[in-house]
Amino acid sequence: MKRFLILPFLMALFLLTSCEKEEEKNLITVAVPVTQSIADFRASVDIQEPRNIKESGKIYAWQDLIFINDRNEGVHIIDNSDPYNPKKIKFLKIPRNMDIAIKDSKLYADSGMDLVVFDISDINNIKESTRVEDVFPYYYYATPAGARYVDLENFNADEQVITGFIIENRKIEMATDDMISFDSGNFAASEGGGTGTGGSMARFSIKDNYLYIADDSSLSVFDISNPSQPNQISSDYAGWQIETIFNYEDHLYLGSATGMYIYNIEEPSSPQQVSFLQHVLGCDPVVVKDNYAYVTIRGGNECEQNFNQLDIVDISDKQNPKIAKTYEMNNPYGLGVKDDWLFICDGNEGLKVFDIKNTPDLEQIDHFKDINTYDVIPLDEMLLMVGDNTLYQYSYKGKEVNLISSFTLN
Repeated sequence: MKRFLILPFLMALFLLTSCEKEEEKNLITVAVPVTQSIADFRASVDIQEPRNIKESGKIYAWQDLIFINDRNEGVHIIDNSDPYNPKKIKFLKIPRNMDIAIKDSKLYADSGMDLVVFDISDINNIKESTRVEDVFPYYYYATPAGARYVDLENFNADEQVITGFIIENRKIEMATDDMISFDSGNFAASEGGGTGTGGSMARFSIKDNYLYIADDSSLSVFDISNPSQPNQISSDYAGWQIETIFNYEDHLYLGSATGMYIYNIEEPSSPQQVSFLQHVLGCDPVVVKDNYAYVTIRGGNECEQNFNQLDIVDISDKQNPKIAKTYEMNNPYGLGVKDDWLFICDGNEGLKVFDIKNTPDLEQIDHFKDINTYDVIPLDEMLLMVGDNTLYQYSYKGKEVNLISSFTLN
């Protein structure tokens, strides 16, 4: 009897499970924008006391200070006068921020569609000095992973800014004309004096009195000779999915998802494209030394393929760059070059150090494992690296690389 009593229960369970699976097939994942008025967005910039980081992004060094981007939140300022004991001293709340650059005590930062300038001559009394509005019309939306569509039905781009997203699972028949598919390619999916130093993941670069900014498809030039009135000289189409910019000896090297662009800036106000080197599709930061460019290509996620490699590019003839050699990597992000050293942040496989005296033949001389790495800046006597919400500092001499300190930003 027990077997017959259990049978109806099993049949009901089977039907319920089948219905649930059928219902799941009819669901789509939709990102619904969280918005803020443009006026409130622009008024929300603030200079605050130190706080924990949410998600570490790009890194920048200027004098004895280190600036670490908190993705879409702002910038943490760290006093590094004692590298063995760095200290957080300020947080610049800059909504929708991914990049900065510094010249003559003026910090330039993106904030969504705007360029914001801060006076940091007194680090204890930082002030927002000016804002250039609506210069980044295609700024990145931080769309959440896994979302198939974005619902823009209630978003008014003339009055609102997207500050985040919430995820909803909807039935397919609830799709509307205002829901844009990520597969369509129509939605921009979502980083004293002197000039500072940025990492290889940067989109901002300064030469003399000019600020160069690479966005998804454009190269913009700003005249910053008068920091209180930055003047956008030009914004020209540069290519598809531009990701990084690197300045070296009167040339800009733009890393994109499809290849590397070389621009001549001997006339700084008017960059001229010299050449384009196509490579396999992948996320692509670039650094340069002498006659070689070092390009890491990362696959997976938004990069759309699974190749992970380091390309050594011969740029002795700027009009005809050629890949000289390729090295397999695990999941590379930023990289840096200094003297005879090449430092590669190979994701969760750690920091890899190479001797480049015989480029394109490289010799790996060190490997710091069990850390997650994102970007790196080689300074004169010290290496700065950020990854997994931690700032690492190394000294390097001869063929020795030694950890000085690790500073948790949480």
